[in-house]
Amino acid sequence: MPLPAAAPRERIHRRSISIEGFRRSDGLYEVEARLVDVKDVTAELAEGPRAPGEPIHDMKVRITFDRTLTIVEAVAVTDEMPYHGACERINPAYAALKGVRMKPGFTAKLREMFGGIAGCTHITELVGNMATAAYQTLAGELRHDTSRKPFQLDGCHALDTTGPTVAKYYPRWIRAAATESKPETLGAAASGAVTPSVKEAQ
Repeated sequence: MPLPAAAPRERIHRRSISIEGFRRSDGLYEVEARLVDVKDVTAELAEGPRAPGEPIHDMKVRITFDRTLTIVEAVAVTDEMPYHGACERINPAYAALKGVRMKPGFTAKLREMFGGIAGCTHITELVGNMATAAYQTLAGELRHDTSRKPFQLDGCHALDTTGPTVAKYYPRWIRAAATESKPETLGAAASGAVTPSVKEAQ
């Protein structure tokens, strides 16, 4: 389904991001990503003009991880950049991802480790996208422990554990939706009293 028709326009910039997931022969997994920024017009950079079609950024990252989504190795390479001799100097810093697990809170961990002058904005954003690709790479590779709630539930609007999708495909984990306050409880709510929350169905 195409997007709605746009106003007359001229493209001046294109960012391409590609991410691939791999199963290695030694039992580990990898995701490789590449980010490329290209202008359709001449870019006036501090180093001088960059001709149309010549990349402003061309960056690659490889993350190797195990079945627990723990990073075993991370490597970053910058081939094209606005400031040659400067941008690429930060690449070795991303080796510090070794031992970090790609789990909820990973984006905050990236900001903590590589925020501001401690990292490259584009590489850090790319690594964040790679974490979700790592989840997808492992999808179907691991046998899910049926006694534990699947990690994806309540992770997006479609998989709200009070909604019809979970009721249909994951009925064990459906929970009751919070109901509107009854008239007699409104006074308590207004006064700041805390009403009990709905407990997850067992």
